[in-house]
Amino acid sequence: MSDLKTDWIFGYGSLIWRPSFDFAHARPALLRGWQRRFWQGSPDHRGTSLAPGRVVTIVEQTGAQCWGMGFNITGFEAEAILSELDIRESGGYVRLPVQIEFTDGSSTHALTYFAPPENPNYLGPASLVQMSEQIRSSAGKSGRNSEYFIRLAMALREYDLPDDEIGALEVYVRQASDESENG
Repeated sequence: MSDLKTDWIFGYGSLIWRPSFDFAHARPALLRGWQRRFWQGSPDHRGTSLAPGRVVTIVEQTGAQCWGMGFNITGFEAEAILSELDIRESGGYVRLPVQIEFTDGSSTHALTYFAPPENPNYLGPASLVQMSEQIRSSAGKSGRNSEYFIRLAMALREYDLPDDEIGALEVYVRQASDESENG
């Protein structure tokens, strides 16, 4: 990652609970000016081309905060890690250099992946009900979309990383799941 002068990767979605690469250590990290949103379509991993799932991207917004994990890859094969992440994060995601902050007040440059609105799989905003229905009903080669959602929500709680929208959306995802089981 010499072109970005960083040895850190910032994960705010599935990288939190399934990094799939070697790292020296991981730390909770904050990205200011961006918020996590379930606005990216997944026509392969968590859905299909006809019924895409919803996965997270980050959206720039003044005053917003996105908590995630910073992964230090110092001493590891950075270019190989990035090549693997480029494949994993295909489908509309691009590399983005960012500045992240840690809970001790320190900060560093990092690299993250985000899906800009002009990518072909971008779904954009929807109501919590609409998003929960899509998340609940979609599945792809990496599994059910609801599994992705639940694992992310659980990881955020495990690391004490706040996200109000995930909390609100989780109520709808779980309520819809309970209704289908009891219906």
